[in-house]
Amino acid sequence: MNAPAKTTQTLEPRPLYGIGTVARLTDLKSDTLRVWERRYGLGASYKSATGRRQYTQSDLDHLQLVSALVKQGVRIGEIAASDRKTLEVLLEQQGHMATSRPLPPPKPRVVFVGADLCQWLDTHQGCVSGVSALLARIPVDEAVPSLQTDQTADVLVAHCPSLTLQQIKGVEALAERLEVRRTIVLYQFGNDQWLAELERLGHSAFEYPIEPSRLAFEIGRSQVEKETAVGLGNLSDLMPAKPRLFNDAALRAAAEEKIVLDCECPRHLSDLIRSLNEFEAYSSACSVDNWKDAAIHASIYAYTCQARHLMEKALQSALEGRTLNVEATS
Repeated sequence: MNAPAKTTQTLEPRPLYGIGTVARLTDLKSDTLRVWERRYGLGASYKSATGRRQYTQSDLDHLQLVSALVKQGVRIGEIAASDRKTLEVLLEQQGHMATSRPLPPPKPRVVFVGADLCQWLDTHQGCVSGVSALLARIPVDEAVPSLQTDQTADVLVAHCPSLTLQQIKGVEALAERLEVRRTIVLYQFGNDQWLAELERLGHSAFEYPIEPSRLAFEIGRSQVEKETAVGLGNLSDLMPAKPRLFNDAALRAAAEEKIVLDCECPRHLSDLIRSLNEFEAYSSACSVDNWKDAAIHASIYAYTCQARHLMEKALQSALEGRTLNVEATS
């Protein structure tokens, strides 16, 4: 009797961009993109159910490089079949980096494993739209034998509803296959023994569901470490969303505090932070039905997170001022 055929699971790329968005981000006309696709195969990797072109992050990154070289006078026919590394070398030889605005670095590749996690991401796209995401809507134990990928990744995010030794071994196998620099495990049930084992292996573990801002922070931190390791500047552009410093109960308590100036600053700051918290949660999910526009929402989300963090620091300063005043008068 023949053995059953081995099933394979493909990864779903996110975000997916429409041709108009790609034209804007590459400074190319939509007609030019269609011609390049027809003549040279430089097209979208996916199409929607209605037949519309859908470009992956890798498609966009590649076309940005090609566009930059064409603007430098290189003929499209000479580079259409070149891979990313070849295009980058050619750009350096052309002096692109020294004479014009540098191209943005490639976004980190993050693989998400777990049906519930991927469904959650469908409604919280803002928190991961700064990455090139690959979604596997299967459990970890199924992903180990069936997940097929010929590329490495920067981060693995795996959902393990109940932490077990088998689940941990599965996560380890996936991390090794993808050659990731960082692994994040999201769990619902787990004892101290298995959490300690994850820590020993160098993995991060957080309870699921996780706050969108926390997930964005943990993923973004890996990219910051990567970029600073190779000497890139402008850390403010790479700064990920900060985790929250105050929960709702702490904000309510802070609103009742009186500081050295005997004013209403703690109350006003607490109200403002609560509003920013609500908008942060809203902005992480506001691109529910449209991955290709997620970049716009990502900017809104990132600025909201930074504004919330700055207001939290202001509230900390106000509360510290009250503490200093109490100590001085006691």
